[in-house]
Amino acid sequence: MNSKKDFFELIKTENQARLGKITTSRGIIDTPTFMPVGTQGTVKSIFVDDILKTNTQIILGNTYHLFLRPGLDILKNIGGLHQFMNWHKPILTDSGGFQIMSLSKFRKIDKKEGAIFTSHLDGKKIVLSPEKSIQIQKTINSDILMVLDECPTLTNDKKIIANAIDVSTEWAERSKKEFNSADKKFLFGIVQGGLFSDLRVESLEKLLEIGFDGYAIGGLAVGEKQDEMFNVLDVITKKLPNDKPRYLMGVGTPADILGAVKFGIDMFDCVMPTRSGRTGLAFTWEGKINLRNSKYKKDKSPLDENTNLRDLKKYSKSYLNHLITTNEILASMLISLHNINFYQEFMKKIRDEIKEGTFSAFYKKYIGMYK
Repeated sequence: MNSKKDFFELIKTENQARLGKITTSRGIIDTPTFMPVGTQGTVKSIFVDDILKTNTQIILGNTYHLFLRPGLDILKNIGGLHQFMNWHKPILTDSGGFQIMSLSKFRKIDKKEGAIFTSHLDGKKIVLSPEKSIQIQKTINSDILMVLDECPTLTNDKKIIANAIDVSTEWAERSKKEFNSADKKFLFGIVQGGLFSDLRVESLEKLLEIGFDGYAIGGLAVGEKQDEMFNVLDVITKKLPNDKPRYLMGVGTPADILGAVKFGIDMFDCVMPTRSGRTGLAFTWEGKINLRNSKYKKDKSPLDENTNLRDLKKYSKSYLNHLITTNEILASMLISLHNINFYQEFMKKIRDEIKEGTFSAFYKKYIGMYK
């Protein structure tokens, strides 16, 4: 079993960009890393074996949604999410904090009780306290757990953000107490503060006093401009501890990832590769391709002529355009798998560039390609 002090190793830096390694009992995660989102125990439309073939080292599950379906009894009976979905590498679980924002019309916040939801499935009352969130994540048996936090919607109202930090700090303390240094598991705190630099620093300082295995940056990728996100990262990453992993939640496009790596972020997750795949948008080394566009009707070239993954290069853009036009499920499957594979190749290239000391040139070449 790895000790807490061996959890993260910083291998090399190029300016602020970091090459590192996270060690868990279920495997090593090379950083910077991208975590495909498996909200409900599946990375949408992709077989687990194919996810493995993309060299994905960790995926993300969601506490709130897995609590509703399949529920704790089933997860406990089968031995956790790894067994349930046949994924035996690391899993990180969101605490339910994002649903506090995304399902805001179905919930209210009580600092003492937690987030009180009216289930969007059947209308039942659900109380998600910090303690309950950790208990659910332990039942899911995730390797990296997140504290419950209040993730506010994008706002210029400083009082709303300050109040969310107050709530989130208390919940972070309670989450850690409930976590109680769980064997072979790790707990991350989440920095809030909106677009206010001083509140971001305040939130981080309070979390550092509590002490966590890693630190996430929440409350971004919620509608702000890219340069606003980067401004927050420029401030907060300089104050994050060097010996702990840094996770930017819910990000993002390849350009977002490149920019965040430049500021020293180690971990990312986003639904974009699969959500885009379901709408016919592909990410390639030549940029974004909207396969719905009629100009691809007669294009015989594949999305990536160099890939051997599931023979994806045998499928032409013309065929993919046809599948989209006829609303065939295979379109979502093929493009989503391509996108996940591209993201993992992109992250591997980023790691290689940092290792070789050439990340800055790579950044300049690709930062404008995916906007």
